Amino acid sequence: MRLHGSTALVTGSNRGIGHAFATELLRRGAKVYATARRPELVDVPGAEVLRLDITDPASVQAAAEVAGDVDVLINNAASTAGGNLVDGDLRAIREVVDSNFYGTLAMVRAFAPVLARNGGGAVLNVLSAVAWATVEGNTAYAAAKSAQWGLTNGIRLELAAQGTQVTALVPGMTATEPMKAFAAEAGLDLPEGAMNDPADLVALALDGLEAGEVEVLDRYGLGTKKLLSGPPQVFDLAGIAG
Repeated sequence: MRLHGSTALVTGSNRGIGHAFATELLRRGAKVYATARRPELVDVPGAEVLRLDITDPASVQAAAEVAGDVDVLINNAASTAGGNLVDGDLRAIREVVDSNFYGTLAMVRAFAPVLARNGGGAVLNVLSAVAWATVEGNTAYAAAKSAQWGLTNGIRLELAAQGTQVTALVPGMTATEPMKAFAAEAGLDLPEGAMNDPADLVALALDGLEAGEVEVLDRYGLGTKKLLSGPPQVFDLAGIAG
């Protein structure tokens, strides 16, 4: 997938990985729709800013109608604060599943016809290594990411006939505000370099997208996927903090 001259839509562009995606896509010569639930918070010079709530069907449909020239869809927006499955707040659990699974699915369903009309294009879903190894204190998020991984594999199969490339980005800890807040609340003193820089992660992801890779993994993703050949394990945040 050639990004120079493409038209990309990025969800959750107001901060973190989404902001880095929008910025790097512009640098690589793409037109960019930078979207967020609160578009006034999006600061990406050169991008066309749209309001988009991926959990609101009307908002998703409106974005698909406005951004009819999209050939690259970056599904980044998602809730991260699900908590524990057994004794956590059920509303929070539903919210994290709604955004990660159903929100991503809503975007794919709305934009699949757009991508088909524009030659096939590509979808990149931002997953997490906790899809393959649950994480203590936020098992709901891990479960939601597991579901999103299954979704990504499913749409790859279903969209192949229309020529749409589907790529999964599966990273470990990245220095976003939610991740830093989670680490602080968990009392984790992470060493320097333990978390990905969002800009570096996005460069890795877009290089992989352009190369046609179906999964792009950072060092945590590579190590965690190997665990799938054995018994289920927990993502060892405490071990990383050392």
